[in-house]
Amino acid sequence: MTRTSRALAMTALAACGLTGLGAAPAAASSDVLLPHPGPEGLVWVPEHTGDGGVASGGAWDTLPTVLTVACEGGGDVRVTMSQETEIAAFSVDCPADGAGVGSVTMDPGVVRFGSFSIGVDASADNIRWALTVTQPES
Repeated sequence: MTRTSRALAMTALAACGLTGLGAAPAAASSDVLLPHPGPEGLVWVPEHTGDGGVASGGAWDTLPTVLTVACEGGGDVRVTMSQETEIAAFSVDCPADGAGVGSVTMDPGVVRFGSFSIGVDASADNIRWALTVTQPES
């Protein structure tokens, strides 16, 4: 399976794994918070509102991993990435009048081969967010 095919399959898997914890869908905004990550992408959640998360597979332990989250709506989101134990955690401020972006880059080996999960805890049900996970080959 090529990297692009694997990335598309993982994006589909991630979309199926998206979980909302009682948050109603927001009206779709015309602004894209994060563009599609391209062939280096493992996960792309183009838009979700309130608490949520994603589970995916296909991570390589020989590549760096970049987790990026963008959000808006006034408040913040707390993001955690886990593989049996927490491997990354950060918060992103979500301005009411624009998008806030936060990212963490993990060295090769921090994310182990296989599956991972990401949780997003929004400070309010109206917080709109998007996320990407990429593994650049450079």
